[in-house]
Amino acid sequence: MVQRVSTVAFEGIEVRPVDVQVQVAPGMPAFTIVGLPDKAVSEARERVRSAMIASGLALPARRITINLAPADLPKEGSHYDLPIALGLMAAIGAIPHDAVAGFAVLGELGLDGSIAPVAGVLPAAIGANARDEGLICPAACGPEAAWASPEIEIIAASSLIQLANHFKGTQVLSRPQPKILEVNGAELDLADIKGQESAKRALEVAAAGGHNLLMVGPPGAGKSMLAARLPSILPPLAPAELLEVSMVASVAGEIEGGALTNRRPFRAPHHSASMPALVGGGLHARPGEISLAHHGVLFLDELPEFQPQALDSLRQPLETGEVAIARANHRVTYPARFMLVAAMNPCRCGRAAEPGYACRRGLNARCTADYQARISGPLLDRIDLHIEVPAVTAADLILPPPTEGSREIAERVALARERQARAMPPSGYRTFAATRRFPAPCSRMWHGRMGAGCRCCAKPPMRCGSRHAAIIACCVSRARWPISTAPTKSAACTLPKRCPIARSPMRSGARHRARPGKWEPVFRPDAR
Repeated sequence: MVQRVSTVAFEGIEVRPVDVQVQVAPGMPAFTIVGLPDKAVSEARERVRSAMIASGLALPARRITINLAPADLPKEGSHYDLPIALGLMAAIGAIPHDAVAGFAVLGELGLDGSIAPVAGVLPAAIGANARDEGLICPAACGPEAAWASPEIEIIAASSLIQLANHFKGTQVLSRPQPKILEVNGAELDLADIKGQESAKRALEVAAAGGHNLLMVGPPGAGKSMLAARLPSILPPLAPAELLEVSMVASVAGEIEGGALTNRRPFRAPHHSASMPALVGGGLHARPGEISLAHHGVLFLDELPEFQPQALDSLRQPLETGEVAIARANHRVTYPARFMLVAAMNPCRCGRAAEPGYACRRGLNARCTADYQARISGPLLDRIDLHIEVPAVTAADLILPPPTEGSREIAERVALARERQARAMPPSGYRTFAATRRFPAPCSRMWHGRMGAGCRCCAKPPMRCGSRHAAIIACCVSRARWPISTAPTKSAACTLPKRCPIARSPMRSGARHRARPGKWEPVFRPDAR
């Protein structure tokens, strides 16, 4: 007789059902696992043997064969330990034969019979609920699985003995309850930063519209402090966004104690990060930093110091909102709709903009151009806002703390996003970072210049005709090369004044003819 136990295999954040078939037959004593297992799955036989002995159960001196079907699907991870053990316990009569019928099982076993937490419990619970099955998982992952549905039956045990007693009715386990992660310590606030009012306004503009942002300035200007406080002005995750973010975090093993949080993720990898670390990959195609920053912020400090190949790998995810990792035997897709915030010095020494400073490598302009040439033009084109963050003066430092903090700015950001949601046409996109991919409904385009490297889609002081203008500020589209380090009029575009949204001519749904000072509607018929 073959005992069957249901479990899952992971393909990105998607799950595929796997049938664990256990056979105990006469023959020479052996313990074999087939079905394309990896090293961790093959080692399960030793963990299962030791865990059952520690629980007072001895394996029979017979031929034991474990088949993981479908056999052509690679099986990876240690979560197959518990379904194999429960299948063996049912096969030898330690628990009823139909005890695990209608349940998906996953968990890692210790040598003492304890059940250790595993990654991917939330996607497994969602998949089991879709198949009208219950879930058996480690006790530490029970609160995480409870978020899948209030109707799903969940058995969360800490040991094999607890499971055996539960099935016999001597120690019935209660259903775990969803848990919210409690934030310890005070949240970072923009009121902590003195000066940099234009940069704060740019952060508000970027947060309201979901725009990518590049900050250029000397060391110590406060670029990293500004970026770290960006999540404090972003609205909390919506239920659908919370589910997507938590599924990625669950697959990556980032959820601690089964508790979820509605705060948007903030990821800040070191500039030595490789391309697989950023976009995902490795032997088992794990999610990278851009997927872990889904619906959140990815902060790249010292942008030119990153590997050029790693930076250019961000170009496609910034456009599509997802990343596809292809391997010889499978292909995995992870969501990656994030807000890119980058910071960099104007040159290698960081002092090119200081008056009277002479770089020892040559002319300041040449040093600046060589350093900024490390960033490709197509990547810069995908960054909507380029701002300069000058050094804070001593006069700014002696001023009293600003009266406006993150709470007041967050209220304006939430109001701006609410207006966008009402004006946005029906679409599959559900994030504000994707609003710039809609065709521009403006009936007129202003082809004049507003300053050094700046373009605006309306002739000041007239209002823009777009119904989808996200904020009352101007998004600056700078010239690609070079990134200017001298003060320009473009910084004034981020000041709080009534000014319509501007669009980069490369991203706009409408193309224009080079007729400076003329109003002329010219639309691209194939605009997305």
